[in-house]
Amino acid sequence: MGILSTIFSKIFPSSHAAPAPAAPSATAAAPATAPAAPVAQVDVEAILNGMAQKNAQKLNWSTSIVDLMKLLDLDSSLTARKTLAQELKYTGDTNDSASMNIWLHKQVMIKLGENGGKVPDALKH
Repeated sequence: MGILSTIFSKIFPSSHAAPAPAAPSATAAAPATAPAAPVAQVDVEAILNGMAQKNAQKLNWSTSIVDLMKLLDLDSSLTARKTLAQELKYTGDTNDSASMNIWLHKQVMIKLGENGGKVPDALKH
């Protein structure tokens, strides 16, 4: 399991749809009004704020990829962040950790939003 998948698993409930794109359905005759098809958006900000309130450390998850990873109890080392950058197809210089970290945070928030998370626009810029 990649780091991004681990991030998803820590934020989204187990009942939430998998973050990977779904394969095309073999049965095109499924009713268009099936109530189980849409999954309610998960309020990412509320979940992370709730986790932060219970955390002894003061973590600024809303701007720092390192703090976000710490909040989710993940390895936040430079090596782990470089691995995440590789997963997300970062094309910049991974030795410029400041630029990479800003890019990573933005991309993680965008990916959460693309996969059923309700993420405020301010966290995606």
